[in-house]
Amino acid sequence: MRNQSRLGITVASVVAAALALTACGSSGDADSGGDAETKPAESVTWMTMLHTPTTPEADGPIQTALEEYTGTKLDFQWVPDASKDEKINAALASDSLADITSITNTSNTSVRQALKSGQFWDVEEYLKDYPNLSKIDEQTIASARVDGHLYGVPFQKPMARYGVLIRQDWLDNLGLEAPHTVEELGDVAVAFATQDPDGNGQDDTTGFIDRLESFKLGFKTLAGYFGAGNNWEITDDDEVVPAFQTDEFKDAMEWYRGLYEQGAVNSEFVTMQKQNQQDAIAQGKGGIVVTGLFEAKNYMNLALSADPNTPMAWALVNDITFEDVPRRILSDTGGGFGGWLAMSTTQVKDEAELKSILAFIDKLLDEEAFALMSNGVEGEHYTIDDGIVTITDQAKWEQEVQPYNSSRPSDIVTTFKSSSPYVDEGNEKIAENAEFAVVDPTQPLSSPTFDQSWSTIQQAANDAYNKYMVGQLDMDGYEDAIDKLGSQGLDKIIEEFTASYAESK
Repeated sequence: MRNQSRLGITVASVVAAALALTACGSSGDADSGGDAETKPAESVTWMTMLHTPTTPEADGPIQTALEEYTGTKLDFQWVPDASKDEKINAALASDSLADITSITNTSNTSVRQALKSGQFWDVEEYLKDYPNLSKIDEQTIASARVDGHLYGVPFQKPMARYGVLIRQDWLDNLGLEAPHTVEELGDVAVAFATQDPDGNGQDDTTGFIDRLESFKLGFKTLAGYFGAGNNWEITDDDEVVPAFQTDEFKDAMEWYRGLYEQGAVNSEFVTMQKQNQQDAIAQGKGGIVVTGLFEAKNYMNLALSADPNTPMAWALVNDITFEDVPRRILSDTGGGFGGWLAMSTTQVKDEAELKSILAFIDKLLDEEAFALMSNGVEGEHYTIDDGIVTITDQAKWEQEVQPYNSSRPSDIVTTFKSSSPYVDEGNEKIAENAEFAVVDPTQPLSSPTFDQSWSTIQQAANDAYNKYMVGQLDMDGYEDAIDKLGSQGLDKIIEEFTASYAESK
C-alpha cells in the first residue's frame, strides 16, 4: 500500500511512534486517521478469525497498544478459522453480527447473498475521505465488488506471490544459468532429471516437484505464462469462459506432459500431498517448484534441520515468459483481495457511526499499528539490530502477537528487513509481480449455477487434466471430457457470467 522506498523505517521507530501518539489517537485530524471531521469510533465490536490454538487476552499487550493508538475500545469476538462458515452463517441468520465482521471465505454462498441483501454497508463512496483507505489499489477494489457494490473494506494482500524456485546449486553444478523463458525452464527441468545435478552418481532426481493441487496452483501458474487466464477469461466477443477450455491452457498441458514423459516432473504428483512435496524438496529429490516466492526460506529451514551442511541454494525467478506473450503472472490472492471487513447495517446504525468505524480501520493501516499486529512490542516480543527484526521469544510471540496477524486490514503496508536474504529477495520480487498480475475476471460477477455446481465441475476438469498428464487420456479425450461438462452446468455458468459481465460494463 505504501511506497516501497519507505521500507527503511525501523520497527523500533514504528513502535515508539505508536506509543508516543497514544495521546492523540482520536484527535480527528487527517494525520491521526480518518478525515478531518471524523474521529475513530470510541468502541468497536469485531468478529474476526483465529488461526492459532489459543485466544489472546483482552488486556494483553497488543490489544492494549492498539486501543491506545487508535483511541478505540475493542471487543474482539474470536472465531476459530475452521468453524468460520458455521459461525458467520449463524450470525447472518440471527442478525447478531458485530460492528465489523471479517469475511475471508469470499465464495460462501450465504455471505454473498447477505452482502447483496443489505446486511452490510456499501462503503466505496467513503474511502476517498481517509488517507490510507483512499490508497487501496483499484484492482483490489474491482475484485472486491459484488454486483458493482463494495460491501466492506477489502483485506489487502500482495497482488501475486508466485514464481519459480530453482535449485541454484544444481544450476551451478551443471554450468547452467537460471531460466527466464518457458523453453529454458523446460531444458533445465530435463537436465535436472537426466544429468545428476547433485553429483551423487545416482539417477534419483527430477525437475519439477509438483503436488495434487497442480491443476489449481502449480500448473495453473505455468499455463498463465502461455497466456491462459486466471480460472476464467474474457474472449474478444465478451464471453466469459473457463481457462481450462482455451488453446493456451491446452498448449501448456502438452508442454508439461512432454516433460512428465521425460521424467522431468515427479511421477506421483497427482496424489502427492503438500507435506510430502515439502519433504521431497528438502530431501533433494527435485529442483524446481512453482510456488510462493516466500517459500525458499521454508525449504532451506527444512533442509538444514535434516542436514546442517546441506549445499542447497535457491534461485527465485519471477519473470518467466513464453514466445510473444507479454510478461504476466496469475494472481494467487484474488487480485490482492483477501475478503472484507464488513460493517453490519443493523449494528452500525447510521452514516456517522460508519464513518467513525472507517476512521478506526484507517488507523489500523498506519505503519505503527501494522508493526504492532505483525511483530509486537520491541523489547517484549522482538529486538532490532541494523534494521533486522528478530523475535526473542517465539512462544510468547505466538501467544500474544500472532493471532492479530490475520486481522491486519492489509499485509502490504510495509515490509521488515529479515536475517534471511531469501525473505528480502522474495518480498522484492513479489512487489515486482504486481505490475504483471492477471486477475480472475469473475470475482465481482454473479452466477447462481456457479455457486451451486462449480466445485463438482472443477473437480471433473481436474480429473481430466490428471488423466491426460499420466497418459490415460490423449488431448481428444481431454476435450471430450470437458465438452461433457457443458450439460452438467458449465454452459449455464458461462451464460450467467457473460450476462453479469455485460451488465457490469
